[in-house]
Amino acid sequence: MQTPNFEIPNEMRDFAEKSVDQARTAVGSMMANAIKASEQMQTASHTFQSTLTAAVSKGFDHAQTNASAAFDYAQKLVRTRDLREALEVQSEFVRSQFATLQSQAKEFGALAQNAAR
Repeated sequence: MQTPNFEIPNEMRDFAEKSVDQARTAVGSMMANAIKASEQMQTASHTFQSTLTAAVSKGFDHAQTNASAAFDYAQKLVRTRDLREALEVQSEFVRSQFATLQSQAKEFGALAQNAAR
């Protein structure tokens, strides 16, 4: 017994070939976009990590500066001879700390702006 000879029409083969090409292009495009997204995530991750490291380091620097200023203030305060002198030392410390805290806040703000970019 012979099997019947069945031929696939050219239009059907052309259509199938175009469909495979389109699928190949779509998958290639999807993979390229996935790779690009992955690279962007890695870049963002590195940026976040370096910014966080800088912020933590800056925080320790500021804490050390503030603690040192507080101990200097305490030392000056215990060396005062009267209430007037103690009030002067306190006023000087408050002014100095306010300026220091403003400067420190600006530094943290700059870090945050750099991270946002």
